[in-house]
Amino acid sequence: MTAETTPQPDLLALESQVCFALAVASRRVIGLYRPVLEPLGLTHPQYLVMLALWQHEPLSVRRLGELVSLEPATLSPLLKRLEAVGYLHRTRDAEDERSLRVILTATGRALRERALEVPPAIMAKLEMDVDELRTLHTALTDVIAHTEGKA
Repeated sequence: MTAETTPQPDLLALESQVCFALAVASRRVIGLYRPVLEPLGLTHPQYLVMLALWQHEPLSVRRLGELVSLEPATLSPLLKRLEAVGYLHRTRDAEDERSLRVILTATGRALRERALEVPPAIMAKLEMDVDELRTLHTALTDVIAHTEGKA
């Protein structure tokens, strides 16, 4: 066959779409987290918030939203639920009364020890090793970087 007669790929084939692969992978991976996070009393978005707090506490609500890529309308009720179960406190910033600070409670900090079991459990469910997951993470982080600020 010559170049003129080589069939062109179908640019609209579902199985070729990056958006489709990302959407399905995202739903399925988050689904794997559900039973692992249940004993901790966390949903996946709550787990992301706790990860950010364990790493960077204290945080303003604004900065926390940036770190976990959640809008204030989504983040606020999530923080209220985490506060209701005793994992964190929200307080007004002494230097800027308009800003809310998020601080972990002792219970929230202690939960981190139990959360250390989450990554190995997910790796086992995915049947992927650390190197494979790092490669995937790098590729996804590149996708995120290329899409930031472009809507």
